[in-house]
Amino acid sequence: MKVTFLGHAAFLFEGEATVLIDPFITGNPVATVRREDLHPNLILVSHGHGDHLGDAVEIAKRSGATIVSVFELASYCSRHGAQAHGMHIGGSHQFGPVKVKLTPAWHGSGLVNSGPAEYLGTPCGFVFTMDGKTIYHAGDTGLFGDMAMIGRLHPIDLALLPIGDNFTMGPEDALEAVRLIKPNLVIPMHYNTWPLIEQNPQDFKRAVEEQTPARVIILSPGESYEF
Repeated sequence: MKVTFLGHAAFLFEGEATVLIDPFITGNPVATVRREDLHPNLILVSHGHGDHLGDAVEIAKRSGATIVSVFELASYCSRHGAQAHGMHIGGSHQFGPVKVKLTPAWHGSGLVNSGPAEYLGTPCGFVFTMDGKTIYHAGDTGLFGDMAMIGRLHPIDLALLPIGDNFTMGPEDALEAVRLIKPNLVIPMHYNTWPLIEQNPQDFKRAVEEQTPARVIILSPGESYEF
């Protein structure tokens, strides 16, 4: 399976199916692809903030992909012309070769355009399996103790964890998340998109690899890794 980091919290997984997560492309200052270049089967959206919902609706309408998210956000996408499948925390569903389960995330979820924020349901993370691998995308979240249960119930091959601080976990809490989840591999995300969330991922990598058995893979936007 190949994973490509698209910048911020956006990833593309290519294997038995093509899974796109949090496709914030338009307006993303570190993105290296165009939304027209993406042809997923599934689009997983962790919450309704613009830097995560991003181009999901436009990509889904063009490609025929199904957007998967919590019920309220899936309903929003459906009202705007995309094919969507609503779920909620703790629920799982099989989409062809990909099984998706929604996990908790401590954050907010609302879309702010010109008027008041539109509530779009509970934020979430995802555990999904494909090609015999199990991936955990934590979404935007703070540290929480039930990450240990996520790792116990679903042995994680790859965890995608935010390290940017301010809006999510910072590096110290993300290190503790690695201790709880016990993944084989970690890719940090949600950092260095803007000055407010600047971090040195090499410091995070050093701490994780010195203090846990996990290995950290640092990807620049546009870079890929096969596992």
